[in-house]
Amino acid sequence: MNDAVNFPSQEQLDQQVHELVIKHLASELPAELDRIQESKTPSLSIIATKGTMDMAYPPFILASTAAALGWDVSIFFTFYGLGLLKDDIDAKVSPLGNPAMPMKMPFGPEWLKNIDLNIPNALMANIPGFENMATMMLQQTAKSKGIASVQELRDLCIEADVNMVGCRMTVDMFGFEMDDFIDDVDWVGAASYLPSAQKSDISLFI
Repeated sequence: MNDAVNFPSQEQLDQQVHELVIKHLASELPAELDRIQESKTPSLSIIATKGTMDMAYPPFILASTAAALGWDVSIFFTFYGLGLLKDDIDAKVSPLGNPAMPMKMPFGPEWLKNIDLNIPNALMANIPGFENMATMMLQQTAKSKGIASVQELRDLCIEADVNMVGCRMTVDMFGFEMDDFIDDVDWVGAASYLPSAQKSDISLFI
């Protein structure tokens, strides 16, 4: 008399298939994820909200550097940051209310250039033209160190295909004219920009 053949049940077959799939994924998935990550182009999203000279440098330096590395980069200019999109950037630096800002002489002997000029706010506020002097000192310091101007950094970003995005609401709120700004700008609202920022690998608020 022949022994009966015991076929696996459907439930057992399903379990075996499940185990094989899990085993295959465990061996193949890490390598595939690494391949996808390596082939992915990093992306950077920057929201620029300030228009002073000292706050104009960070977004343009970060954007131009990331673009040089081959990243997809966009800068969303809103509120006072919108001034950085004007044809002629007239950004100034004010030491008032900024105690962390070092004031150094950009010229003269080394001992003089190494001195931190910690001038009290009350004195700065009462010196006519002090903001213009501080702006000139920062410009001269950047030039002497071989650092590009804000305008030059913006040009570098445009040449590197950084997506320059302007806030349409800010234009309307401040009563700007579109002719005041450079041509290389996409004008959108916050609702249009946020989805792209959400997908970025890095998002910065400056």
